[in-house]
Amino acid sequence: MPVDRPTRFAADLMDAAAVSGRLDSRSAKQQLDYWARLGRAVSMNETAARRRVDAALAGQLPFESLTEHERLVANVDLDVTIELRATALSFAEQLAAEGVTTVSLADDGSLVEHRPDGSIVVVGPATGV
Repeated sequence: MPVDRPTRFAADLMDAAAVSGRLDSRSAKQQLDYWARLGRAVSMNETAARRRVDAALAGQLPFESLTEHERLVANVDLDVTIELRATALSFAEQLAAEGVTTVSLADDGSLVEHRPDGSIVVVGPATGV
């Protein structure tokens, strides 16, 4: 059995461990050990699951082989990646350089025209969206 080393814990954790430990006939120290080992096991499992998700996102593992939870994480990861990349892209500048006028939706819901000369014109009122 491993040798214990003196350590400090936050008072709220120690108090919670004492209360929770009593329910399972554990001392506060035993409860903290239990929580730490449980957390380590969960972290290791999450790390393995994350590697599987990353492999699926990289096309190295079929999505069908992921668990339901892993697929959920993969889909959220994809959604966030797409959103971040989409907001970072601006075709308006490229199209303006080609002489194309673009239209976008302003935060208030109004239509805004972006002209190649750099001018901006509100072309429609807010739609209440």
